[in-house]
Amino acid sequence: MSTLQLQDLYQGFREPKTIQALAQKIHQAAHALNSPLRIMEVCGGHTHTIMKYGLNQLLPEKIDFIHGPGCPVCIMPKERIDHAIALAQMPNTILLTLGDMIRVPGSKTSLAKQRALGSDIRALYSPLDALKIAQENPDKQVIFFAIGFETTTPMTAAVIQQALALKLSNLFFHINHVLVPPAVEAILSDSACQVNALIGPSHVSVISGAQIYQSLAVRYQMPIVVSGFEPVDVMQSILMIVEQALQERHEVEIQYSRAVTEQGNQKAQEMIDAYLEPRSHFRWRGLGDIPLSALQLKDAYKSLNAESVFKAFLSDEPIDDHKLCICGDILKGVAKPQDCKVFGRGCDPSRPLGSCMVSSEGACNAYYRYAEVALRSVKPIEKKRATA
Repeated sequence: MSTLQLQDLYQGFREPKTIQALAQKIHQAAHALNSPLRIMEVCGGHTHTIMKYGLNQLLPEKIDFIHGPGCPVCIMPKERIDHAIALAQMPNTILLTLGDMIRVPGSKTSLAKQRALGSDIRALYSPLDALKIAQENPDKQVIFFAIGFETTTPMTAAVIQQALALKLSNLFFHINHVLVPPAVEAILSDSACQVNALIGPSHVSVISGAQIYQSLAVRYQMPIVVSGFEPVDVMQSILMIVEQALQERHEVEIQYSRAVTEQGNQKAQEMIDAYLEPRSHFRWRGLGDIPLSALQLKDAYKSLNAESVFKAFLSDEPIDDHKLCICGDILKGVAKPQDCKVFGRGCDPSRPLGSCMVSSEGACNAYYRYAEVALRSVKPIEKKRATA
């Protein structure tokens, strides 16, 4: 029996001939569209696939992408980042978080700069590492600044479960897990919104199931397809959306059937529900205050809640973005990175002004890294369109 290789997992899903064949089918089908399709890909991973493989260059003019808020680092407001910095500044403290958060600027500084000043700030490869760090440093306060959508929430719940089982009294949690459906609902309900179709996030759907988008499809009368991350996945999902539009259907379909089900991972959902509950509201960067759009520790676990235990060190005063940064408009889908005056000039991945440029899943980061790649990947049929 041969050993499974990494390439076996995506073999065929990056095949140029398959991508081109799907592009031709989309072109043929799109001729019959009565109005343009403005498809929001909710997840930042899809944005990177689209830009990296130049998929936006392969589509007819009747189809356009609007980049959504599916980047957990990008949507984190500055006041929450300031929370992390304030906690890291406390004496006898180790702050833990995921890598991209280290470089995101807060109102005055970043975790990276604070670490350079001597604070003990560590990027985790796995949330479970928090347990080992707390055990190895019993005389220190270890605070896990947890971020992410539904995808990463079960891991945080697992760490909470293990911390309780191990009776770790020095491990605390600052919970910043957010939920996709309320944020998408906030965008779609805006009178200025032009989105009329959605590519649903895949990894979120593995946990929560495709069912979480059903009410959006019905309420806003739009096709929704849950897509995988490979270029063939995305192109097939677009074709499925076009077919729904032509048939005047408004349904949730699963393209990423090799991993996503209607109900999702119910074991993971049960673990989340055991320790976490919806917040009354949460402020999203660029989207504002959205009710029931994030999670918090249940009152039964208040002793683990860094926001409660260290409340005296934290401020909840809203803080706006840099006045030149249009990250908010990009997250709402009303602007694209190249519309920003400082894109690639005063703001790039090495000197980011906004979170959309910092994160590896941010739209600005994707445009900066892949725009030239996308242009070079245009095939003859698309070159004709590009010069029209």
